Amino acid sequence: MVAQKKLLRREMQARRKSLPEIERESFSDVIAEKFLAQEIYQRAEIVMAYVSMPEEVQLKKIFVDAFNRKKILAIPLIVGKGEMQPVIVPDFAALEIGAFGIYTVREDSRKFVDAEKINCVIVPGAAFDVNKNRLGLGGGYYDKFLPRAVDAKKIALAYDFQIVEDLPIEPHDSPVDMIITEKRIIE
Repeated sequence: MVAQKKLLRREMQARRKSLPEIERESFSDVIAEKFLAQEIYQRAEIVMAYVSMPEEVQLKKIFVDAFNRKKILAIPLIVGKGEMQPVIVPDFAALEIGAFGIYTVREDSRKFVDAEKINCVIVPGAAFDVNKNRLGLGGGYYDKFLPRAVDAKKIALAYDFQIVEDLPIEPHDSPVDMIITEKRIIE
């Protein structure tokens, strides 16, 4: 199963990287608009997202909307092997390039929020299936974190080609509650 997951992860990451930038931007806009229209987001006071890598669905529009609506926006901060904590992003100016070239909140601006208080988590992944199972990126961070966000709706934003019929899953794999792509919403 581990080899099967690794192969699928590699295939999906290659497909994301090969997506032309114009399509990535267009699909990201459609996906973001669908997400912003969701009642769970509209009602949420505390939203956790991630800072997109270039080949991922771009979340900048969601960050801007959250700042404009005065929502508390958090992103993950890696605090140990396989462990992350949600850190509040007060604004774009508080972000800096951190480890692995990933944006993080500047150390002098870090304030944490309890996972139990988050209303909505935007969850990254390499692939998802029609049953809302998730194949992560291989670090196990979200599989450990998501069970702590007990009251949060877990929503994946993905390109439609990342949806497969059936994923190989293990007991520790955390599913999501909803998947939004440029073509459909799976609830």
